[in-house]
Parts: sequence; C-alpha cells; structure tokens
Amino acid sequence: MGIPAGRCLAPVVPKVLLILADGFEEMEAVAPIDILRRAKAEVTVAALGAGIHVTGRNGIVVHADTTLDAVLSGDPRDYDCLLLPGGPGVALLRADPRVRALVLRQNAAGRLLAAICAAPLVLADAGVLDGRRFTAHFSTAAELPRYLPGERTVEDGNILTSRGAGTAADFGLLLVERLFGRDLAREIAASICA
Repeated sequence: MGIPAGRCLAPVVPKVLLILADGFEEMEAVAPIDILRRAKAEVTVAALGAGIHVTGRNGIVVHADTTLDAVLSGDPRDYDCLLLPGGPGVALLRADPRVRALVLRQNAAGRLLAAICAAPLVLADAGVLDGRRFTAHFSTAAELPRYLPGERTVEDGNILTSRGAGTAADFGLLLVERLFGRDLAREIAASICA
C-alpha cells in the first residue's frame, strides 16, 4: 500500500514555543532557538509581557515573534515542545498562572517540557518534576535538592533539563535529537563544532 498517485505527504515540522520574560538568560534562549531553527523547527518566541521587545539579564533586547497573550488566543495545544530559559526572569515565569497552565497542559498531553538553568523551578512549582530525574543551575539547590549537579543535560520521559548558560548548545542539540532524531542532531553538532 502506497501513497495514491498525485498525493504527497508533507513532513510534519515540529513546533516549539519559547516564552521570554524580562531578565531571561540570553545564551539559554538564543542558542537553543538558533540550533532548533537550523534543524528547521518552527520556533515561536513569545514575550511574557504586553510588548514584543524583551530585555535579557545582560541588557540584550530580543524581538519576540509575538506575545503569550496572542499565543493563548489561538490554540497553544499544538506545540510539540514548551521551552523555558532561565535567568532572573524565571521569577516572572513562576508568578504567571498562564505559564503554569501551559506546563500542566503540555505535561498532561505527554509533550516535551524543556527547562534550563533556574527554569526547572517553574516545572517544580507545577508538580511535574515529582519522581523525575532533572538538572538545574546550582543556585536552585535549596528549592530543588534532588537536582543532578554533575549532569549537563538530563532527559526523563517528556522532561528535558539543562544546567545553565554553558550547556545551552548541548541543550539545543538534545531538543533537536528528541524532535528530529539523532542523525540530524549529530549533523548540526558537527556543523557548529560542538
């Protein structure tokens, strides 16, 4: 049984939603975005606030694609991965009930939840790290005593975590591996000398 003549099945392009809050760690957002876009993932960068310009912890301003409100006015359930960068902006992510609702919805559907640096705190607040292996930045140890400090990235089912800015490229490659497969992740790693 094959594809009927004249019909072509288009490849499914994985969709990723990355939420940026003021104070985000620039490397932890930009490196995974870059690597995912090299793989041809459809990455939507959504600003947590009302405007589309978001200032990182080091003063770098990123022009988001849209706002979280605009994403939520559509259908946010079709994202294959929800990606949360760390940095001081995590406090804003933790305080926003919309982010918690997205985390819970994504987890209930078994879709990927990816968090780096301090962002695993957002996952912990939603209760999705219970009984899971994960890593995070050492500054979160008081709140996340079960984190694995020696691991650059940790994968446990649909939960993907990474330690911090220095592991952002590794994290991006892990996301590509989960969304596209090991071969493409290796190809991209070779192209960026990782």
